[in-house]
Amino acid sequence: MLASQRAVIGRPSAAGFADRKPSTIKGMLGRWFAVAACTLALVACGGGDSSGGGERRFVNIGSAPPGGAFFVIGSALGEVLNEHQADANWSVTAEATQGSMENIRRLNAGELDLALSNAAITYFAVRGEGGWDQAYEMRSVMTLAPNVGLFLTTEGSGVRAISDFRDQRIVVGPPGAGMEYFLRPILEAHGLTYGDFTPLNGNQDASVGMIGDGSAAAAFLGGAVPTASITQASSSLDVFFIPFADEAKQSLVDDYPFFNPATIPAGTYRNQEEDFNGLNVGAMHLITSAAADEELVYQITKTLYENREAVVEKHAAGRAINPTNVVRDTGTEFHPGAVRYYQEIGIWPEGE
Repeated sequence: MLASQRAVIGRPSAAGFADRKPSTIKGMLGRWFAVAACTLALVACGGGDSSGGGERRFVNIGSAPPGGAFFVIGSALGEVLNEHQADANWSVTAEATQGSMENIRRLNAGELDLALSNAAITYFAVRGEGGWDQAYEMRSVMTLAPNVGLFLTTEGSGVRAISDFRDQRIVVGPPGAGMEYFLRPILEAHGLTYGDFTPLNGNQDASVGMIGDGSAAAAFLGGAVPTASITQASSSLDVFFIPFADEAKQSLVDDYPFFNPATIPAGTYRNQEEDFNGLNVGAMHLITSAAADEELVYQITKTLYENREAVVEKHAAGRAINPTNVVRDTGTEFHPGAVRYYQEIGIWPEGE
């Protein structure tokens, strides 16, 4: 019970009765018991099933720190669920977190109902591999926007290939962000490890600054296209997009379901005269725990899919909620509640 609710139904003060008439005291007690009964009834309605009854369900979505796409998109999903809930009777809150790794652990602990995650990070978490302390029972609800990543450098750095990273200083993302879950496979496919160069940490804005002032030879940047940090870099620096080796890229696509080819069209960034054949290094996806209520997941999936244009109005990444992409396999099993809805509308891949 909330502190404010305890105050409402707390015991009446004896001092207030000292000089009251019996009829007045009786009236006060009657009003007190009425307030107490109403308050307890409200408290009782705070939990329960969200499948359309009179009881209200509070739903938390884990996103990421403010300033990034996960936070904005998580907020957009929460707003759309609240605005188009029909008879679901839920109250959805998007919560700022430290991102994918924290979200997975908090879903597992029952502290979140839904969360955004990078598909590469979830892939290793559900298998208990890559440094995870156990196999986390996560399930996908829908595959969202691709995370198109690349290594960026400047024309004057002398770096023209990933194989040139040896003995250089390379920015590999913010500390604790989990980018190593897709960067290590990329490096290994190109015959490198973190030990072959000096890895530096920094967010995307700081990364642009480091390649600009020469304190780093290259930096890994990415996100939804166009990516703000790459737009910033290309507008202020003479940049060079470091290509992925064709054989290495194909091996990544063959070996991991979360890697997919992704082309950045010519003209997306300043002075980008040709298409860049990059990689989706782990799409953003909406996940939940395997233990999540099937009806709740079904209703959330249905609401977001049927109101996807409302998501687009809040963030362009909502365009990824489409028949082809939303059921894309990234290596994490889909929740039965989501599968049921996708089967009903005929977009679930046959045989899966």
